[in-house]
Amino acid sequence: MSDRRAWAGLAVLVLPCLLISMDISVLFFALPFISADLGPTGPEQLWIMDAYGFTLAGGLITMGAVGDRIGRRRLLFIGAAAFSAASVAAAFAPTAELLILTRALLGVAGATLMPSTLSLIRTLFPDDAKRKAAIAVWSAGLTSGAFLGPIVGGLLLEFFWWGSVFLINLPAMVLLLILGPILLPESKGAPRGRFDYLGAVLSAVAVLSAVYGMKKIAVEGFSVVPLVALVAGLAMVVVFIGHLRRFPNPLLDTTLFRERTFSASIGINLVAMFCFIGSSLFTNQYIQLVLDMSPFQAALWSLAVVPIIGVGMTASGILSQRMRVAPLIVAGLLVLAAGFTVMALIEVDSGLLLILLAAGLVGAGVLMTTMLTGDRILAAVPESQTGSASAIAETGSELGAALGMAVLGTVGAAVYHRQMTDAVTGLPAEAATTAQDTLGGAVAVAAAVPDGGALLSAAKEAFVNGLTATAVVGAALVLLLTIPAYRALRAVPAPERTPAGV
Repeated sequence: MSDRRAWAGLAVLVLPCLLISMDISVLFFALPFISADLGPTGPEQLWIMDAYGFTLAGGLITMGAVGDRIGRRRLLFIGAAAFSAASVAAAFAPTAELLILTRALLGVAGATLMPSTLSLIRTLFPDDAKRKAAIAVWSAGLTSGAFLGPIVGGLLLEFFWWGSVFLINLPAMVLLLILGPILLPESKGAPRGRFDYLGAVLSAVAVLSAVYGMKKIAVEGFSVVPLVALVAGLAMVVVFIGHLRRFPNPLLDTTLFRERTFSASIGINLVAMFCFIGSSLFTNQYIQLVLDMSPFQAALWSLAVVPIIGVGMTASGILSQRMRVAPLIVAGLLVLAAGFTVMALIEVDSGLLLILLAAGLVGAGVLMTTMLTGDRILAAVPESQTGSASAIAETGSELGAALGMAVLGTVGAAVYHRQMTDAVTGLPAEAATTAQDTLGGAVAVAAAVPDGGALLSAAKEAFVNGLTATAVVGAALVLLLTIPAYRALRAVPAPERTPAGV
C-alpha cells in the first residue's frame, strides 16, 4: 500500500476515535435542555450521562475478539452503521428511558470501533517508524475529542436543539462508510473454533461491575451498592481468568500477558489515564468554580494547553526514531509528574496561567507515554491478535479512568469535606450537607445565605487544599512507576537507523 493511501486511511480511522471520545463529554451542556424537554428523574439523568461509558467499557474485550474473527474492517463498518443509527435514535428520543437505551447502544457500537481502529493501524503501517507516528496521530485524535466535546456541544446548543449533539456523528460516519472500503484493507486472525460466549458474558459483567462501582464511589462516596458492585466485579475477574485458562478457544489468549513489554505497556496506559482523568476532575472545577468562569469559557481556555501537548508529542515522536523506548517513556512520566508538581503549587488566587501550565504538562506527559505504549502493544503481539490486544489496552484505559475518578476524587473530596466542617457550622442541616459535599454545592448555598462570601472563600480554600493533596498523590504514584517501567521496557532495542542515501 502506498504511503499516501495509508495516511489517508489513517485520517478515516481517526474520525470515529474523535467522535467516540467526544460522545463522553458532549452532553455536559445538553443535559439541562434534555431535562427541560424530557423531564428525567435524578437517577435517569445520571444514567443518561453514564450509560454510554459503561457499555463502551463492558463491550471492548468481546468486540476485539469478534474483530479478530470476522475481520476488523468489517466490524468497523458494522459499528459505524450501528453508531449512526443509534445517534439518530438518540437525537429524536421522545422519553428519558429511550434516550438511556440509545446511549447504551451508542456505547456498544463504540466498543466495536475503538479496537478496530487501533488494530488496523498495524496493517496500514508495518514499518515501525511510520506506525509510531500513526499511533501518535490516533492518540491525539482520541484525546482531542474529550477537549472538543464541551466546546462543540456548547456551540451547537447556541443555535439548535439538544438532539444536534448526536447528529454531528453522522457526517463523519458516512464518510467512513464511503471511504473505508477504498482506503482500508481487511485484517483478521487465523480461523479458530467456536466463539467463547461465556467468556464474553463474564468479561462484560466483570468490567461493568468494576467500572460502575468505581465511578459511583467517586461521585457518591462509599456506600453499600457501589462497594458490592466493585467487589463483585473483582471477583468476576478471577472467575473470568479461570475460565480463559480452561476453555479451548478462549475470548482472550492469556499468554499475551507473558510478554513483558505488552503487560508493562498496558499497566503504564492504565496509570496514565488514571492521572489524566483524576487531574481533569479538579482542573476543570478550578477554572469554573474557583476562577468563576462559565463552562463554555472554561472549555475554550482548555484549548490553550494544546501547544504544550503538541511540543511534547512532537519531541517524543522524533526521538522515538533514534532512541530506545524505555528512557522516552520515563521522560513522559517525568513530564506528567512535573504537571502534578505545578498543580500542587496552585493557590486560590494563582490565576489561570498556572493551572493551564499544569494541565498542559499532564496532558503532554500522558500522550508522550501512551503513544509509545500503544506502539509496543501492537508490536508485542502477533497480527492475528491485534484486535484482542487493542481491546485489552482500551479496557485498561477505561479502568484507569474510573480508578482516577474514584481514588483521586476520593482523596480530594475527603480533604474538602474535613476542612469544611467549621465553615458550615450554623447553617441549616440540608444546606450544610450540600456545602460540605462539593464546591459546586457550596457555591449554590453561598448565593442563598447571609454572609455567603465567607462560606465561599472557605470552600474555595478547602477545594484547593484537596487539589494539592491529589496532586501530591498523583506525582508520587508516577514517580514510583518510573523505575519499574524502565526495567520492564529496557530490553526493547532502539529503531534501526536507515543508512544515508538509502
